[in-house]
Amino acid sequence: MLEIHRLSKTYANGVKALNNVSLSIPKGMFGLLGPNGAGKSSLMRTIATLQSADTGSVMFDGIDVLNDPNQLRKTLGYLPQDFQVYPRISAYDLLDHMAVLKGLNDKKQRKEQVEALLAHTNLYQHKDKAVSGFSGGMRQRFGIAQALLGDPKLLIVDEPTAGLDPEERNRFHNLLVSLGEEKVIILSTHIVEDVAELCPQMAVLAGGEILLQGNPLQLVDELQGQIWRKTVSQAEAAELESKLPVISKRLFAGRTVLNVFAMSQPEGFEAAPADLEDVYFSCLHQARAGKAA
Repeated sequence: MLEIHRLSKTYANGVKALNNVSLSIPKGMFGLLGPNGAGKSSLMRTIATLQSADTGSVMFDGIDVLNDPNQLRKTLGYLPQDFQVYPRISAYDLLDHMAVLKGLNDKKQRKEQVEALLAHTNLYQHKDKAVSGFSGGMRQRFGIAQALLGDPKLLIVDEPTAGLDPEERNRFHNLLVSLGEEKVIILSTHIVEDVAELCPQMAVLAGGEILLQGNPLQLVDELQGQIWRKTVSQAEAAELESKLPVISKRLFAGRTVLNVFAMSQPEGFEAAPADLEDVYFSCLHQARAGKAA
């Protein structure tokens, strides 16, 4: 269990990235969903001991993360949003080098683990190729391989599927699912489908604050009967947006499909089944409306 209590962080330029963030994250996949600039990477970097917090605490299996970062690093795996690699170094050699840095000093055991992780991430056949020449999806899978060195109990993956094509994204999802439920795995993303497909627990972070936390299926159920849909022209869409709480819009066959969040049916709209995207957008809409009030 990872316990985050009243965590706050303000950068030197005055940006308040985290504002009294509190979360209880159990074993298994946990989705942290939020728009770009929400504070997700700031939270991930703080948990991963890459930056300090101004106030608050982070506890993981009895480890005081902020006061004893080296203890957490022994059981932490981290795939950052922008995973950099050395040029002209093969996948095997780079992973072996990272294993040494991780403290895996026994040569035989290190070889076994490096080969096993390359096989697990479906990269063994590419082990002699330079990682710098890998596709985006292959590089992300290599990133998971390095994050799994030493069998960490806490795994953090920050925006792992951004920029991947559908096939690589699906392959990466299957890889994450295969990691099992014995680790705390935090998936930080702005892609709603990633959380919907992978995570039994989630939270929405925006403006450095936790807006919502719970089980995705339950959150969707609670929203049923409050989402209304209408297909209109672009001119009609602009007019309706000024009058109704439109939470999302998309184009379909050259026309605009509006989703409205309301307790009662707006005139001319039909009931629409809620999904996790509606939960996410309605949550953001309510937060923005509350700040504007």
